[in-house]
Amino acid sequence: MDRDQALAFLHDMTLARAFEERAAQEYMQGNIAGFLHLYPGEEAVAVGVLHACEASDYIVTTYREHVHALVRGVPAEEVMAELFGKSHGCSRGMGGSMHLFDAERRFMGGYAIVGETYPVAVGIGYGIVLKDLPEAVICFFGDGAVNQGTFHESLNMAALWKLPVLFVCENNQYQIGTEIHRHSAVPEVYKRASAYRIPAERVDGMDVLKVYEATQHALQQIRAGTGPQLIECVTYRFRGHSMADPGSYRPPVEVKAFQQVDPVEMALRELSLAYPSPEQIATAGPDCLLRLREYCLDQGHLHEESIKDLEQKVQAEVEAAVQFALECPEPTMDDAWDALLCNRNGEVLT
Repeated sequence: MDRDQALAFLHDMTLARAFEERAAQEYMQGNIAGFLHLYPGEEAVAVGVLHACEASDYIVTTYREHVHALVRGVPAEEVMAELFGKSHGCSRGMGGSMHLFDAERRFMGGYAIVGETYPVAVGIGYGIVLKDLPEAVICFFGDGAVNQGTFHESLNMAALWKLPVLFVCENNQYQIGTEIHRHSAVPEVYKRASAYRIPAERVDGMDVLKVYEATQHALQQIRAGTGPQLIECVTYRFRGHSMADPGSYRPPVEVKAFQQVDPVEMALRELSLAYPSPEQIATAGPDCLLRLREYCLDQGHLHEESIKDLEQKVQAEVEAAVQFALECPEPTMDDAWDALLCNRNGEVLT
């Protein structure tokens, strides 16, 4: 990993954490309504996977997708404005937290229905095969979605037709509040792919470099025409399932143990954020962002002052996104009608 790549990883992971924690603050202040599913703890997965992709690849993800959109290149202002339900958001203020979309960047949306990403990804993959294009589809899903019928149906079709789909399981080990070994007879998600002869592996989802390398290898195989691949990234979310979930079903010792391998926390220890608290940060151990930062220091890619500069730039970027969202107008009924009719060709009932 060269210097530019390492710094890009570090920037995106730092921005991801700062953005999500600020989103939590804005939710508590009433500027964000509805459900809000945050990503702290899982940053290494989105950053590692999406940095291994090409700009021509398609991304299909779940309702916990703010960071995926940011890493894909959707401006922080547009993501924050969408969370605020404003007309300058990436879905024009009508998608909200769970339905970010950016066709230009081939970010094909976050989907609120559990297991909905699979058939969407398979459909896009089928279109790629029909057109004989050198592209791939990245399909994100959580461990809680592997018991849906769409998982098995979609993996079967993808394998049968050798579709260029990379299935990425973000295994944060809880289906809302249920541990994976309590809702799945096969808690090792990657093993399920063997039923469809899909190559699969499990990686440390708290280590961005391991995720990146695994994704690179899988995409090389996909582009060679061998069919789909699956990666299970074992990670952990530090918050509850959503802002409405205090996460009290998890033993405090377990949460603290995973905070000690957090990819971002220590690199942001000097920032004043809502979560974790300064006291928690002070007692936390190394995380995956700290691993990356130490790698950059060891390789001579940057020094301590560079990290402080990066933190300040990220914080300024998040503040600008919030200000942009606050100043944006709300969508009108005309905007809603435009969105409803955008793909219609006279078949709308009157």
